[in-house]
Amino acid sequence: MNELARKKCVPCEGGVAPLTPQQVGPMLKGLQGWALDGKMIAKTYSFKNYYETMAFVNAAAWISHREDHHPDMAVGYNQCKVSYVTHAIDGLSENDFICAAKLDALFDL
Repeated sequence: MNELARKKCVPCEGGVAPLTPQQVGPMLKGLQGWALDGKMIAKTYSFKNYYETMAFVNAAAWISHREDHHPDMAVGYNQCKVSYVTHAIDGLSENDFICAAKLDALFDL
């Protein structure tokens, strides 16, 4: 399991700088399939059917609620695009990478 998946998000109310490109690069390399998409990171997960897609969406919602860090999700029949950004700082924070790693860890259960 990715070390980030073991971490817990910390509240971010602003007042800190977003991660720099030099900080983002190594963190992104540790996440398979995630890519920089403007100011956010994103990944599209593919599934066999609608039921699997919705099971993932519900699991992602549960994780997001526990971390108090919520993604944007675009849901289709057999796919879900997840995007993370820390809105309070208008950029990326470690929280975005922690949550991305936790979603990926769902598939290791």
